Formats: sequence, C-alpha cells, structure tokens
Amino acid sequence: MICSPLNLLTDSWLPVRRRSGAVACIRPAQIVERLVDDPVVAFDWPRADFRIASIEFLIGLLATAFPAAEAAQWVELWHMPPSVEVLDLAFARVAKAFWLDGPGARFLQDHDDLASGSEPVERLLIEAPGDSTLRRNADLFVHRGQVTALGRPAAAIALFTLQSWAPSGGAGNMTGLRGGGPLVSLVLPREGASLWQVVWANTPCGQPAPEDDLARVFPWLAPTLVSGKAGTKVRAEHNAHPLQCWWGMPRRIRLDFGDGGSCDLTGRPDGATVTGWRQRPYGASYDGWTGMPYGAGACIHPLTPRYRQKPDSEWLSVHPQPGGIGYRHWVGVVVESGDGSRLPASAVAIWRAERARDAGCAWSPRLLAAGFDMDNMKARGFVESEMPLPGTADPVRQQKLDGFARDCVEAADLVASVLRGTVREALFGGATVSLDATSLSGVRERFWAGTSGAFFDLLNKLTEQDAYAFETARAEWVTVLRWQAMARFDAAVQLSPDMREAEAMRAAQARHRLRVVVSGFGKEGGAIMRVMNLPVPESKKPTSTRKRA
Repeated sequence: MICSPLNLLTDSWLPVRRRSGAVACIRPAQIVERLVDDPVVAFDWPRADFRIASIEFLIGLLATAFPAAEAAQWVELWHMPPSVEVLDLAFARVAKAFWLDGPGARFLQDHDDLASGSEPVERLLIEAPGDSTLRRNADLFVHRGQVTALGRPAAAIALFTLQSWAPSGGAGNMTGLRGGGPLVSLVLPREGASLWQVVWANTPCGQPAPEDDLARVFPWLAPTLVSGKAGTKVRAEHNAHPLQCWWGMPRRIRLDFGDGGSCDLTGRPDGATVTGWRQRPYGASYDGWTGMPYGAGACIHPLTPRYRQKPDSEWLSVHPQPGGIGYRHWVGVVVESGDGSRLPASAVAIWRAERARDAGCAWSPRLLAAGFDMDNMKARGFVESEMPLPGTADPVRQQKLDGFARDCVEAADLVASVLRGTVREALFGGATVSLDATSLSGVRERFWAGTSGAFFDLLNKLTEQDAYAFETARAEWVTVLRWQAMARFDAAVQLSPDMREAEAMRAAQARHRLRVVVSGFGKEGGAIMRVMNLPVPESKKPTSTRKRA
C-alpha cells in the first residue's frame, strides 16, 4: 500500500477539541468551521509545547497567507470570520511550501538530501537527552528511548517547535530566530474563546507573502544560506522577507520516514512514521535579526517581548526563567518600561492599544505566557502561565493605569529584596549564603504569589470603578506589601524554645529592620514610598526621660 505524502495545509493532521468535548483532526482552514454551534476551542496534543507551537503555526500561516490589510479589515473579520473555503483558497497560494514528505521541497527541512548519520527521532523534542547526557548515563529525569517513532503529524509539529525555539546545541547547531527558548505571549480575548478568536486576536496586519518571493519567506524552498566562518547571516529585507520570522530554519534537518505504525506520542496510526533524522551543522544564522519596525523598536517576532541593555544596543528576545511568569513581569511583558528598554510583544501591545476597543470586547481578556526555561542546551522545564489582562477604553485612564502598575511592581520588587535579605540575616547571620539559595528564593517566590491577587484586584477596581481613586489604591498596595512581607518573614523565621539567645536576638533584629522598612522609614522605606508617590513618614525622635543636670 502506497502512502500519500502529507501536506500540512490541504490534509487533516491537527488534533483539536471542540466546545462540546468532541475531538477531531482538521486541516488549518477548518479552524473557522462550526463557529456558531460547536467551535474548535483547543488543540488536543499530549504536550503543552506542541499546543503553544500549533497556535504560533496558525498565527504565522494567517499572517503569511491571509492577513488583514489594516485595522478596519481586522475588525470586520473579527465580527464576520471567513469561511473554510475562503481560507482554503488563501492557503493554496503557499501550499507548495508545506509538504512534509514526498519529492521536492519539504517543510522546514534542508533543500538538499543531507548525507549524515541518523539521530534518534526523540531528539526532535527539545527536552530529550543529548549525546553528552547519554554518555554520562545521566538521563535521570528525562529517560532515553521513550519515543522511537512519530506519526507524521507529531513529527511536523515537533519539527516546527524545534526550528522556532531551537536552543544552542553544540558547535554548528544554530539557535532559533529569537534565540533559544523564547517567551511566547498570547492574548486570550475572553474566557471560552474559540481557537479562531485566539489566533485572530494575535495575528498582525500586513500584506500576504508575494508569490514571486516565497523562497525568502520559506527558506527551505531554496538552497540553505549556510552560516559559519565562510557563511552569511540572514537579514530581513536583505536576503530574507520579514515574514520569515514565522518560518525560521536555523537547523539543517532531513526527516527519515519508515513504514506505517502507531505514533509513540499520540497513539494514532499513520501510513508512514518518522524513525530518525539527519542533520548538518551551520544552518541559517539569525544573529542580529531585527524583523519589522514597531513602536519604539524593531519587532523581532510579533509574539515575543524584547529588551535591550543599552539605548544603542540591539534588541534581544525575552526568555522564560524559573518560577514562571506572573505580575512581577508586568513591565516588559504587558507594558513598556519607563525608560523604553523593555517592550511587550507587538501582539499584546496592539490588542491593548487598539483591538480590545475596536472589537468591542467587554470581556475580560487574559495573557498566556509560555516557553522552555533553558539553561544553555538543557531544558529545565516548560513554563506556562496565565494572568488577567485588565484595561480600559479610555486612553488617558489607561495611561494612568499602566503607570500605577509599573509603580506597584517596582515597589513590590524593592520589598521582596529587603524581605529576602532580612530572612538571610535572621537565619544565617554573617555566614556567606547566596541570595539565590533555595530557602531564600522560595521566600521571595511566596511573597510574589501572595501579593498577586491584590495586584489584579486593584487594577480591576481602577478599570471598572471611575470613582476609585489612584491615591487610595496606592496606599492600599503599600499596606498589602507590608502585611505580606511580615507574614512571609514569620513563616520562614520561626522562634523555638531551644533556640539560642544569640539566634533569637538576631531574628528579632532582622524582623524589626523589615518592619521599619515596610512602614516607610529609613532610606529603603523612603524609596518604596517615593515609588508609590506617597508621603514619606517623618521619623520620631526618641524623647529622653532623664533630667538635665
């Protein structure tokens, strides 16, 4: 039995779940199918990274083949989505770039049939152990040999995930266009939104990829621009189209296809499976890629926040860190920093500035932030966090709201640092203990978690209640920080009957110092009050009861 090649635009391969709970396998155009009675609401992959990458895939596909030309058209399509037939027609223009197997160009695979030894198919997964780990027999948490064959749908999304987020992988293994393991931030327009609404909310306006320039959009349609000493770098509007930000190909890879069988990840049968892959070093180098201009700086990728270390330095992508994403990352992930050195993803910024209002959204949107927390070549974990994304249609009040949020985060960061320092003083005294030690970083993390609810409650009050004063909210926030800091200190530093007097005295002094600071006194306390635009309390001079001689 001959197995037909798989085309990722014309064949059904994406596993999805509908609002009714029914599962199905669809082609990309069917994302708008049955929007009224039973829309697609989520991907049904067994892995979180595949689900996020699939959303990226569809956003990139729409941005490449079916973007709104301007904001007015985006709003029109928000209220009256296209039909399956319209999307099929739009996608047909680029379908030749989406063959996963068969003769000719292959999706995200090198233009040439590479001569190289075969890699185990499981190494398409970012967290899979590498050669060094296996040689040291150190694959303790992520064991080797868990995946020996992938069905073509799982192999396609694994390949897209790897090429989009590729971490460093040794000499000649280039990182993704946004660096290894970028942070992906997505607007979720409302609770229970259809997948079409999620995808369209984050799709930028623009022009479809020119048919005579597809090789600069999809790099696998032409010989690879090899990097290395004698190679070159890939640059938008120089040797690549800006839309290549969705389809970067830093790794030179060719998949090896075998006989049919079941996919080790999904359990679904396929007429052909991927059992391994070959690679060669020095694929495309995207070092210094700036992409498309947006706002105060270049948009490396519409779904990833960026920052720069100096005013004249290049923009860099934000990457997830241990502890997940929360309100402490508000500045740079949701709003621009005061000095303009940290910018949110353009998709988030455009939603908050225009689309939420233009689309008439009275719902409560949320922010989804996700990505691999990488330590060089090693994946420490996959981070996925959601948080509210409050806002208002009044631009003036929104500006004040953003300023308030910046101040709240800065004040909380100051208190968190003092809290961690005083806990170290109480527990370890003069001993040399890193502030990043697990016991101390845990205190800081619990402080951030304990203040999160109050942060969003205040933003919602300021958004929904015009009479609620910013001055009142500022004072309330300082009270929250004070209470939480003392509670976290007392939970971490507990007095016991068998504690030595010196240790008890040290703990009492550290606690007193913390209370002084969070009450607004001293240099550190004054800094917190000034950040929150509140008056610094006057220190009371101690009065002497001793009579003068």
